[in-house]
Amino acid sequence: MLVRRAIALGAGLLVLILLVFGAKGCLDARKNRGLEDYANNVTQIVNETNTLGKSFLGRLSDPGELSVTEFTSEIQSDRSAMDGFLSRVEKLDTPGDMKAAQDSLTLVYQLRASAMDEISEKMSTALGDEGADRARRQIAGQMEVLAAADVLYNRVTRHQIDNTIASNGANAPAMPVSTFIPDPGDWITVEAIDDALGGVSGTTSTADPEDGLTHGTGIDPASSVTIGGNILSPDVTTTLPAGTEPSVEVTVQNQGGATENDVTVSVSVDGGSAIEESIPEIAPSSTGTATILLTPAPTGQVTLDVSVEAVPGESITTNNEATYTVDFG
Repeated sequence: MLVRRAIALGAGLLVLILLVFGAKGCLDARKNRGLEDYANNVTQIVNETNTLGKSFLGRLSDPGELSVTEFTSEIQSDRSAMDGFLSRVEKLDTPGDMKAAQDSLTLVYQLRASAMDEISEKMSTALGDEGADRARRQIAGQMEVLAAADVLYNRVTRHQIDNTIASNGANAPAMPVSTFIPDPGDWITVEAIDDALGGVSGTTSTADPEDGLTHGTGIDPASSVTIGGNILSPDVTTTLPAGTEPSVEVTVQNQGGATENDVTVSVSVDGGSAIEESIPEIAPSSTGTATILLTPAPTGQVTLDVSVEAVPGESITTNNEATYTVDFG
């Protein structure tokens, strides 16, 4: 009797152990399927994003016979496609082990969607007359954001996904490389954007007033930009005393023979959105000053990009921009 009970107990324990291992195997298999499905879904989104990038840059490189209206419409379509990718990323069924990867992936697509939104919004202005120079600078800045999103994905996100797959013993192909902006150096400069948009049919440049007078403005990068009385220099870092109000004073000289009205001056911090002020009037050979309060107040060492928008009829703009390094402490 005791022997039979011992045998029955042993058999019961064996069955229980098999059930536990069987259940664990099912759970592990389900978990791995979830990880693999996640990786496959991300792969599809990344591949489609690369295709969009190829189309987007191809259109910029060769707009063909597209009119300004047609070109901006195509860019708006690319913007909508990127917004769609962001929505798909945010709705991914994310296994718990992929949370960190999902967070960085979401940031990648938030950066891309935001950049494409800004590019789309500025494109009409960039292809026109008034405000074109500033709009093109902003587009170049957003191209740099798109390139940075590639770097974030390639150096962080895809490795997070691959490592999570490997550590759980799941099987999925290595994550693809992101190539939305494959050659950043070809796209993140104002000159590159000028070259690209110059090929759009119907694009115009700053209009000539045809008044027989010369037109031009400029800033002296060595002495015409100050903060709290401290002259900024493009060659060295300017360290400001503690408590200095972050108001940038930009003195603009009218270098032409005509009075210029509503001269727009802008300042951006570390490539962010520019803050603008307008000088109502500058007489010939005279100067005017725009005071721009930086908000929010910068902290630490930052890069300030100062720009004066070209006036109608201005042909030389090389002295309309300057860059400074400032330490706000």
